[in-house]
Amino acid sequence: MTHPYTTPPAPRPPDTRPWRKRKRVWAAGILVFGLGAMGGTQSAQDEVDAAKAAAARPRPTITVTATATATVTATPKPRATVTKTVRTPGPTKTVTEAAQDAGADTSGSSDTGTCSIVSNSGNCYEAGQYCRNRDHGASTTDAGGTGITCAYRNGWRWTYS
Repeated sequence: MTHPYTTPPAPRPPDTRPWRKRKRVWAAGILVFGLGAMGGTQSAQDEVDAAKAAAARPRPTITVTATATATVTATPKPRATVTKTVRTPGPTKTVTEAAQDAGADTSGSSDTGTCSIVSNSGNCYEAGQYCRNRDHGASTTDAGGTGITCAYRNGWRWTYS
């Protein structure tokens, strides 16, 4: 938008190129147009021959195959976070011995009758084995009756007490 108090720009001066350069541009344009018109003509017989050749050519068969795959992903459910404070060397746990049935099969590598803490499979722990999280700081005996304690030494392990 122009300001109302400004003067309009001066008109454009006439073309300042020399006349000979303008003639060359026109001559080149006419030449290109003439060559295009001459090369673009085709006789009616050529058109008929091209149509027959196109009709005689076999058409390609197009086959479309679509495959759909549905993937269902389950979102994980939130889990409760449990925080447990463990002090080293930790408190001593007192666990009562579970009573064993008289007819129970005791065919393991160790006797559970002398152990107060047993593994998930029901066997007595031995020194050097890893401790469960709930056994940290606890004391018990191995199968031979020797006292062992769950202590932290390169990981929580049962050691002789």
